[in-house]
Amino acid sequence: MAGAAGCFRQAGIESPQREARLLMSLASGLTTSQLILRGHMATPDDVREIFDRMVGQREARVPFQHIAGTTSFFGLDFISDARALVPRADSEAVVEAALRLLPDSPGLEIADLGTGSGCLLIALLVTRPDISGTGVEADGAAASLAAENIAQHGLEIRAKLAVQPWSEWSGWGSVDLLISNPPYIRTEVVASLDPEVRLYDPDAALDGGADGLDAYRELAGLAQARLKPGTPVVFEIGYDQQGDVRAILAAAGLTDIGSAKDLGGNDRVVWARQPIG
Repeated sequence: MAGAAGCFRQAGIESPQREARLLMSLASGLTTSQLILRGHMATPDDVREIFDRMVGQREARVPFQHIAGTTSFFGLDFISDARALVPRADSEAVVEAALRLLPDSPGLEIADLGTGSGCLLIALLVTRPDISGTGVEADGAAASLAAENIAQHGLEIRAKLAVQPWSEWSGWGSVDLLISNPPYIRTEVVASLDPEVRLYDPDAALDGGADGLDAYRELAGLAQARLKPGTPVVFEIGYDQQGDVRAILAAAGLTDIGSAKDLGGNDRVVWARQPIG
């Protein structure tokens, strides 16, 4: 593992020793504690072969979640690969905000626009077994990943997928809450992102236009025109976009605008509501 850690250090990977241990744990099926106890033992050839292959992938900056094929989000396991953004802990703040805004009534309908892996939608449906929802996703590959995650969590009855752009989706007027993690990175910044993001996350899920706000303008306009009165919308935002997104929502006539931070203390969520009357 020392050699792998050295390779990772040269590749610019943070916490190289930790990553090497995690990969060996993945390759061997042993916990970190078990690896420590067996530290004096030779690594079996088949495990070494798997480990070396994984090290090569990680050295090329393939995300650990893609190598493992799974990741954790909101206490749940999700299939993760290059078809959609890797679910990240920062996005858990979106789920928490949505749960606070969602009425405590059974039979409600929610929608996740640009659902990607389906992590936001699934986390809400698992937490609220009395509601149903739709993931709207224009990209067929991402939608196929969401479908796999929906099936993995046994939500086929309560979760639907609409494989189309959110502007063409006909369900706006029937939902009781709308969530979205839209693309919000400024176009000029995308090329400077970490390789794990820039090379392996879909560009369409990252690039939010020249100022990073194109999707919010479109979503705010669609919400204003199509949502039923009183429906809350909850958006993930970039750490420096709170003021701009608030202004976009206010200009669209939405009310009760609020925001929340992620666990790192960065602005991460903005919400609003279609006015009543």
